[in-house]
Amino acid sequence: MAKKESKGEISVREAGRRGGTTTKERHGPEFYKQIGHKGGQKVKELIERGKAAEK
Repeated sequence: MAKKESKGEISVREAGRRGGTTTKERHGPEFYKQIGHKGGQKVKELIERGKAAEK
């Protein structure tokens, strides 16, 4: 993919990368582990609710 050069603007991809890097520096790898677990628990809960609604 060709890079676009513009004056002072960054791509969405670059903004996401910078935000992720900043978050990692501020909170550390344990933060990602915690939010991943939290998200997994939410998915599990939603699946269980869906199965219960089918019955």
